[in-house]
Amino acid sequence: MKIEPDATNARSTAKQFVYFLLISTVVILSILLTFIFFPSKSPENSSLLLKKIYYVDNISKAHQKIIDRFNEIYKEQIQVMPIDIPFEKFSTNRRKELLARFLRSKSDRIDIIAVDQIWIPRFTKWTVPLEKLLSDSTRNNLLNHVLASCIHNDTLYASPLYLDISLMFYREDLLRKSEHFDSLKSKLENSITWEDFISIGQIESPYFLFQADDYEGLTGIFIEMLNSLSYQFIKSGKIDLTSAEPKKALELLVNLVNKNKVSPQDVSSYKENDSYIDFIINERVFLRGWPGFKKENKDLLIERGIYDYIKFIPNPHFEGGKKVSIFGGWNLMISKFSQNKKESALFVEFSSSVEAQKILFEVGGFLPTNKNLYSDAEFLSAHPELAFYSKLIESGVYRPSLEYYTRISDIISDNLNKAIKGEINVDEALINAEKKINTEIDTIR
Repeated sequence: MKIEPDATNARSTAKQFVYFLLISTVVILSILLTFIFFPSKSPENSSLLLKKIYYVDNISKAHQKIIDRFNEIYKEQIQVMPIDIPFEKFSTNRRKELLARFLRSKSDRIDIIAVDQIWIPRFTKWTVPLEKLLSDSTRNNLLNHVLASCIHNDTLYASPLYLDISLMFYREDLLRKSEHFDSLKSKLENSITWEDFISIGQIESPYFLFQADDYEGLTGIFIEMLNSLSYQFIKSGKIDLTSAEPKKALELLVNLVNKNKVSPQDVSSYKENDSYIDFIINERVFLRGWPGFKKENKDLLIERGIYDYIKFIPNPHFEGGKKVSIFGGWNLMISKFSQNKKESALFVEFSSSVEAQKILFEVGGFLPTNKNLYSDAEFLSAHPELAFYSKLIESGVYRPSLEYYTRISDIISDNLNKAIKGEINVDEALINAEKKINTEIDTIR
């Protein structure tokens, strides 16, 4: 068969793009490995009295600010050296596997790691208990909701850095185009039902963006929906995804895209940042997201003249179901191979202090884990949105705390994503996921 020149050029361009991605990934990883295993030794920091603490995280402006403040307080004693693994370049799963590889090597070049809440059971084998390293006052100042995610087998292994909780944003200026704006706004502010949400009229479709790529975010949405239906999919160590509730949840996600046309097909390839940009650029009305959305994208929102129109509301819930939001967030753990555990603990404690938590919230939009900020009248007056978040936290639900949860999530998200794309039907997706997970669980046992 003859290949036309245009087709040849297209294939060549595609190959070049793939090679570019591979080379970029290798370069990034090489730089990271070099920095961790062969850190530079500048003359001005060569003092034997100065302890260098290597801290691996997504280093945002807020993170860097608390690092700088800590280094200022402990000048000439301790210096935290940030190692940046940005969310834009490393998915959650890639971050997890990269950190796991480093820790398996028993290298002492990493002292503190930031971990997703659901990683705690897996990472305890490489990290130290914190009961004797953190003061009672530090632990007592933490929200009970977040402290629970740091405990495994009745032992405290982590300290919460910040909390995340899912919610929905909307464009008030666009929503006002509906003649039922006032009644609709009231429903939205009290958590609208999914049934009412998909029947909103007089708004140009598709109007709702969520994240349905094959990744943890999609599993989180699904688990949130199951909790709204008061359904626990793990029963007696087995996975049950073929009951009526999981089917109802997945059918809704599939129908949002394929039947009701409430969401565009593009969401099947969206993670958070993809959906955020689409929401801003293409004037969508609703967006599922996390509290940091407005601060992370403030410049672009202001440039587009819509910053003040962005409002936040609870996620929808099923009619007759519970109003819930899934928890996210990142915790800090100390490597058992670190030679600077006590110094590392000082930074971990500082990160949960009122001073550091204020910085994380005001600069980065990260929800505080220190409960004192939720009762600080002056701080609440300056940030009235905290009252909304405080109420949302009360209805928060966790993802399962299991050592192999991430593998379970990978299998679930893969099948959910295929169903949303229309590659398999709802029943096939749930049957396939349940069978594969339970088979792997039996093999592990």
